[in-house]
Amino acid sequence: MRAALIETPGTVAVTTVPDPAPGPGQVVVAVAACGICGTDLHIFDGDFAPTPYPIVPGHEFAGEIVAVGAGVAGLRTGDRVAVDPSLFCGACHYCERGQGNLCENWNAIGVTRNGACAEYALAPAANCHRLPDHLDVSHAALIEPLSCAVRGFDLLPRRMGDHYLIYGAGTMGLMMLQLARRAGAASISVVDLNAARLPVATRLGADAVAASADEFDRPQGWEVVIDCTGVVAAIEDGLTRVRRGGTFQQFGVAPADATARFSPFRVYNDEITIVGSMAVLHSFGRAVDLMGRGVIDPDVVISDRFALDRYPEALNAFRDGIGRKLQIRAAAD
Repeated sequence: MRAALIETPGTVAVTTVPDPAPGPGQVVVAVAACGICGTDLHIFDGDFAPTPYPIVPGHEFAGEIVAVGAGVAGLRTGDRVAVDPSLFCGACHYCERGQGNLCENWNAIGVTRNGACAEYALAPAANCHRLPDHLDVSHAALIEPLSCAVRGFDLLPRRMGDHYLIYGAGTMGLMMLQLARRAGAASISVVDLNAARLPVATRLGADAVAASADEFDRPQGWEVVIDCTGVVAAIEDGLTRVRRGGTFQQFGVAPADATARFSPFRVYNDEITIVGSMAVLHSFGRAVDLMGRGVIDPDVVISDRFALDRYPEALNAFRDGIGRKLQIRAAAD
């Protein structure tokens, strides 16, 4: 089969690799669409420590089951599925506590195991979620990032009438925006240095958009501030915008060696809650339901589609901040 292969950090090629074969409890999925996200850049650049090389990237995907291994029940060839890429050991301290996303032996399809920027992908049957009949299978590739956003909301106060400030109007910022609107936010303000992204945030329900939070007339701050950028300057600024008694969430992925400055006194004195959110936990099935009910507008979130052979071009476009969600499809325009 054809696949994008990151042979070593900084080197990627679309080439031919062996077709996957399902073992016990596994299925093979013909990939309809696979999204590109910031983790893929970290993998390409070689700064995501768990990743071995060579590796086929791609962890946001959906498609049709074309082969089923021994012992698989409840799934059959022809089923359309979205795949949770998370692979937990089930036996470590964190898995026993129900915190599989912190698994000491954590793995993931497309991150530490070959992924879905390919014609076919191998997956545990237990990680496959059947799609509603009306849902476009290529749109279903958004379910994985949506499940991360749902996990993020699990860790927020979710009080009706809170005012939200979101840094970043890329895919994740736009998803958090749409969830905040459904969660009863009184207002949602969005910051992004890329001016081309701001009208999209307005279209999806943002009450105010700007290149800097200084442009908003809210001197008292926001009850909920969410960073979806991983950029230190945005994180440091966002921490100063939290209203007394409010919550700051670090949702964006920063480099592992990045550091941000903040006032410990203010965190203490103003009772600021700072919370991280890591990947997916007990949220994938709910994301399938939310996607099926139209909570996320896929036609707005997905901006560009690339054929598999154009994967290197797509990765460069993502790095350059072009568009919103970029997808790899076997038969893209």
